Amino acid sequence: MHAIEHIYIDGAFVTPHGDERFELFNPATEEVIGTVRLADAEDARRAIAAAKRAFSTFSRTTIDERIALLQRMHDAVVAREDNLFTAIREEYGAPVSRGSWMTGHASSVFLDAIAMLREFDFERRMGSSTVVMQPVGVAGLITPWNSNAGFICGKLAAAIAAGCTTVIKPSEMSALQTRIVTEALHEAGAPAGVFNIVTGRGDVVGAEIVGSPDVSKISFTGSTAVGKGILRAGADTIKRITLELGGKSPSVILDDADFARVVPLTIMAGFNNSGQACIAGSRILVPRSRVAEFEAMAKDAVDAVVSGDPNDPATTVGPMVSARQWQRVQGYIRKGVEEGARLLAGGEGRPDGYARGWLVRPTLFTDVRNDMAIAREEIFGPVLSIIAYDDEEDAIAIANDTPYGLQAYVFSSDTSRALRMASRIDAGRVMVNTLAHDPKAPFGGFKQSGIGREYGRFGLEAYLEPKAILGL
Repeated sequence: MHAIEHIYIDGAFVTPHGDERFELFNPATEEVIGTVRLADAEDARRAIAAAKRAFSTFSRTTIDERIALLQRMHDAVVAREDNLFTAIREEYGAPVSRGSWMTGHASSVFLDAIAMLREFDFERRMGSSTVVMQPVGVAGLITPWNSNAGFICGKLAAAIAAGCTTVIKPSEMSALQTRIVTEALHEAGAPAGVFNIVTGRGDVVGAEIVGSPDVSKISFTGSTAVGKGILRAGADTIKRITLELGGKSPSVILDDADFARVVPLTIMAGFNNSGQACIAGSRILVPRSRVAEFEAMAKDAVDAVVSGDPNDPATTVGPMVSARQWQRVQGYIRKGVEEGARLLAGGEGRPDGYARGWLVRPTLFTDVRNDMAIAREEIFGPVLSIIAYDDEEDAIAIANDTPYGLQAYVFSSDTSRALRMASRIDAGRVMVNTLAHDPKAPFGGFKQSGIGREYGRFGLEAYLEPKAILGL
């Protein structure tokens, strides 16, 4: 049993003022594997005060000093990769292949920030003026459970590169990952107060961070509902806010696509991170003339997906993170049937051979209309919907008929056609015949998928304020 009793404030591990205990579960077994003592509002205030003190000095550090710190953080996280990989599987249930990527991502983001720092102009001439990019202040970083270590490190790397100090509120459901990352970052030797990590509830610690007049910037990744609340609460102090929220991404398959190549990519896009991904391509748009062909191939592909023990290398879909999330996904599968969608693969319940664990049968629906709940609402599980379209204009209309706009996928044998389609889809990122990640490209959403961008130049500028100096 793990017992996590400390948070990190002002360069030291400290016992929280809060005394609430939160149970940690192994989602593959449903067993309690530990507890974490949660921080409270007083702890958040202490962390904010430490970050405020540190900002006056850290904001004036040189580029070389920040690069050196980011490199030490990268090295320290790499040194803990084995422990982090184990924690990701144990408390989150990520399959081996996904867990390996998540572990590597948590360290690589520091190198990405270094690369951006080396080419970023903090001072520019514009007209007859000098524009200086100045760190915005103390940044509150609020991270989700579906890639906790990666989000902690990615947001922190961007903030440090900009010269900001931080207060981080990670998901309480991912406390094992948080502990390992915190220990690694501590060993990197950052000045006291540059980063503070307070694990607690969003409505307690998160609310204190968002409401504090001493926090100038919020970067939040999570649900659209919570993001709206943060936006409202941050208005009182006119905070700079970056929100990366929900998605209902379309995978648009054009009529010239090679299904033998495209079907596996489409299923991978939908079942990415066991379906617990804001970028999951859960709406598959297929030309009506080829629907039957696609259905047959997609059914075989989904039937071949292994949902099971995350420690088994053959597993590609792991368990849902919690009993609540498992029940939510089961409810959407049931609703899909009730609304008249036709079940091609999967369905309610656990995969064959499993009586325990929050495992979901990989599920594929067809005959789905875009006004059905399974096509409009973010399920956050391995549930895909095939939606037929008549022509390209119809495909574009369906793809954009959503309150979300985070990511989209376009598949075609004709690159020029695919690019034309991509240009008309309202999404922050559009993948054309690929599932690759580009750390230099901005990431974020249109519409209710968020505000602002992360990664690359846009992600760095989110932590900076432009100051124009005239008369020089």
